Amino acid sequence: MKIVAPISKLAEIEPLVAAGANELYCGVLPRQWVGTFKAANSNRRPGGNLPDYEQLRTAVTTAHAHGCPLSLVLNAQQYSPEQSEAALDMARTFVDMGGDALIVSDIGLLHAISEALPAARVHVSSVATCRNAQSARLFRELGAKRIILPRDVTIAEAVEIAAEVPDMEIEAFILNDGCVFEEGACHTIHLPGTMGGPICMDNYQYDYRHRSGRRPGLALLKRIEDNDAAYKKWLWYRFSCGFSTTPEGLPYGPCGLCAIPKFNTGGLAAIKIAGREGPLPRKLASVKMVREIVDATIGGMPESEVAERAKNLRPSIEHCSTGYMCYYPEVLGIE
Repeated sequence: MKIVAPISKLAEIEPLVAAGANELYCGVLPRQWVGTFKAANSNRRPGGNLPDYEQLRTAVTTAHAHGCPLSLVLNAQQYSPEQSEAALDMARTFVDMGGDALIVSDIGLLHAISEALPAARVHVSSVATCRNAQSARLFRELGAKRIILPRDVTIAEAVEIAAEVPDMEIEAFILNDGCVFEEGACHTIHLPGTMGGPICMDNYQYDYRHRSGRRPGLALLKRIEDNDAAYKKWLWYRFSCGFSTTPEGLPYGPCGLCAIPKFNTGGLAAIKIAGREGPLPRKLASVKMVREIVDATIGGMPESEVAERAKNLRPSIEHCSTGYMCYYPEVLGIE
């Protein structure tokens, strides 16, 4: 089971591979794209991209020198016909560089790649929302080799897809970045922190009124306020516990470490660490945590002991017990 980690700078490649990453992925934002489409991103993230093809080529060469494949992210929900042509050119350039895989969400772009670049390896992005074996088979017919499952797919569903479509690699999220809404249907953008952060963090201030215009009574207002407080708590967990870390720099936030034993026995090919725009210390800490739990699992440690070790890595017992921080809360008996 491979550990897939993100990069946004060339200097991140060597330390992440040394820490235990088996595969890397990145985005690129060429000046041609910005100039032509007046857009701040060619994928889902305006931040966390390599700035040009020269660095992308160096990234491919450097990753390969360290025995690690590199994938390129082209995962906007959809592209206009003009953008699709440009994205296809980007894909062709990456493949010509020796890049290893293209992470694609738009089914039209996927089809175009399969026709123009039949030898290219394509991974279907989580943004394409493949949730069952039938969908996986469709993407397989379009030439995809791997499905990256959405965050809300359960352990049982992931294992079932892997069993029913054994010739398709399955990858699941394992650490960092939660998605508040259903990511494939989300049309917000991930703004940099200096611009308020992701729109879905929802920092609006509300003023509640009945449809008649009158204000709620005190009892109803208290219930509304309690609901808002619970929602804000949930948001805090989904956004990496307020983007907090332990004194050692280990990140809190959405986590599936306890699910690794089940994914391993269930035949998943890869587990994904999210957060291309994150700083290198966060990425390094993430890879080291996942590597430790994968090694313990492969080494034969009982599942209950693996889960205990995972919960004590940060430690995050208090956070784990809520279920809010868990990608796969079923490991806690929470459905």
